[in-house]
Amino acid sequence: MKTVLTYGTFDLLHYGHIEFLKKAKQMGDFLVVGVSNDKFNEQKGKKAYFPYEKRKAMIEAIRYVDLVIEQTSFEQKREDIIKYNVDILVSSEDWLGQYDYLRELCEVIYLPRTPEISTTKIKEDLKL
Repeated sequence: MKTVLTYGTFDLLHYGHIEFLKKAKQMGDFLVVGVSNDKFNEQKGKKAYFPYEKRKAMIEAIRYVDLVIEQTSFEQKREDIIKYNVDILVSSEDWLGQYDYLRELCEVIYLPRTPEISTTKIKEDLKL
């Protein structure tokens, strides 16, 4: 069985998120998704519209996702890769190269974003 791991805030869930998770799931048999908790988002300078528990529930409802875990820091990736016996870590291309140091533990793949949509774009568009 091949296990895939990815992370995100997943605020204002949109079809770009769904496509990303679908592609991640296609790389293996079991998809683990780390959802950033509210405290970690604050540390990153992000403010989510939905609290962690609501975002977690939305991600759990997606058919491609097998397990949702709480992300509390960037550093936990190494621990999660070992704990969940991860074969592939998937991230979006805007983090290109940032997780290459984890290649000693698993394969690292950066996927392109869906170009016409992002949570940031939605927030900006709604300010009209």
